[in-house]
Amino acid sequence: MNAFATLMQRHPLIFFHLVTAVAALLLGALILYGRKGTWNHRTLGWMWVTLMTGTVLSSAFIRDYRLPNLYGFTPIHGFTLYVAVMLPRALRYVRAGNIVGHRKTMRGIYYGGCVIAGIFTLLPGRFLGSLLWGTQATGIAS
Repeated sequence: MNAFATLMQRHPLIFFHLVTAVAALLLGALILYGRKGTWNHRTLGWMWVTLMTGTVLSSAFIRDYRLPNLYGFTPIHGFTLYVAVMLPRALRYVRAGNIVGHRKTMRGIYYGGCVIAGIFTLLPGRFLGSLLWGTQATGIAS
């Protein structure tokens, strides 16, 4: 737990990103497998959208110059772009009554932007993966 306190002090943006991403992952699972169309679904859904927005915005400012990158943007930043484009689309779908489009898009964001991106983030050699697995990280990565 000391490593996370150090993370919060030294890299508050990465800590914020981690907190919002983990919260979105857990809340998203609850929403995904819960009853749809209820007041509870809509309320939790807006909370999830807020968490994902915070996660995307923070990830846009996290850079890694060690890994293959373009101006500090690594391939994992593709998930940032994906979520930034698809999240408003999912909201437009539901507002237009296109529930099927909304459902497919939200599932894609959850599995791609939370699950798959999270797995890549926690690989050994990446900053958070090294923090979690106790290996040495030499740079900053999301």
